[in-house]
Amino acid sequence: MRTFTPALRPTFYFIGVSTAQSSIMKVFPAWAAHLGLGDVEMKGIDFPLHAPAQDYRAAVEFLKHDPLSVGALVTTHKIDLYAACRDLFDEIDDFALLMGETSCLSKRDGKFICHAKDQITSGLALDGFLPAQHFASTGAEVFSMGAGGSTIALTLHLMQRARGANRPSKVIVSNRSRHRLDEIERIHRELDLGIPCEYVVTETPEQNDAVLARLSPGALVINATGLGKDAPGSPLGDAAVFPQHCIAWDLNYRGALVFLDQARGQQQARQMQVEDGWTYFIYGWTRVIAEVFDIDIPTGGPAFDEICRIAAEAGKPA
Repeated sequence: MRTFTPALRPTFYFIGVSTAQSSIMKVFPAWAAHLGLGDVEMKGIDFPLHAPAQDYRAAVEFLKHDPLSVGALVTTHKIDLYAACRDLFDEIDDFALLMGETSCLSKRDGKFICHAKDQITSGLALDGFLPAQHFASTGAEVFSMGAGGSTIALTLHLMQRARGANRPSKVIVSNRSRHRLDEIERIHRELDLGIPCEYVVTETPEQNDAVLARLSPGALVINATGLGKDAPGSPLGDAAVFPQHCIAWDLNYRGALVFLDQARGQQQARQMQVEDGWTYFIYGWTRVIAEVFDIDIPTGGPAFDEICRIAAEAGKPA
């Protein structure tokens, strides 16, 4: 079982797979100075994909009881950590209960709290680059490859009835195993948001290519698998052809981003919009920092632009 050393000063943790390689290790000190967080440290906790439950529990028990450990952002392990540690939280927010995941652990008034921020952060990122009334005008689908917490969150954001006519005509989710698809299907079914959904087991990239081939012009195509960052490769094969006028979004911003390269290779010919995960990274971190440190961080306007400038200067990959 993993053991952890008590913090010697206020410490904020990043639970991931390859945390030392993340831009946040350079960006957080610059943000901390700008936001006036004081003498705070960031530390990474790395686990392999689908780590043993006892390892997640050891980390969460440590964070809960160590006085100077102030909280954590969780990525990649959001669903597995939640499943292993649900009984350790004093409070669980509504999104975390609904989606069965956590992306943020905080402490407030003596309570250890589990939050799911992805629906907020993915929504801010999506609405930042989607053209106005994109789905209302195109009638296109969303195809998200990977059935983890990010896909659950972003599909719920796009399917919400408050968007009116500006919702996808269909949501398609693919994954290499059935288990995750069953879970996202359960959530979609419980909410009953009135959008047709399809759940496809794709054990090979070529099976994702086949789904891609039947999408409408203007479809939103998302790499939410972690491939390119947490593991090598792309969910698509080399022969994949993107729909005309589609929007390709890689949730990753660092690593050997093969999916992003594939999309950029067809961008001009297929008249595509291609987005990486940098803004998603900024929203994801700032929403968690605001929660853990109980401060206000804007999501737009000049003050947010300054947050983005500091991040780009401190650690945006070339």
